[in-house]
Amino acid sequence: MPERKIIRVVRKVPLKEADDDDCDLEYWLQQPVSKRLEAVTFLISQLLKPGERMDKTFVRKYKMKK
Repeated sequence: MPERKIIRVVRKVPLKEADDDDCDLEYWLQQPVSKRLEAVTFLISQLLKPGERMDKTFVRKYKMKK
């Protein structure tokens, strides 16, 4: 059997104590805007049927502060 080059990382915690939201937010805030937009577009495309467009009546637009 060949030697593994990738080490398995396992963290066993109760689901209620996992609290990965902070880690997820930190990760996405470190990513460039283009990568965040690409991820959101990918998620939305998974929900839509072929040829269907996103219903933007519930979308709120905010101006980003510089």
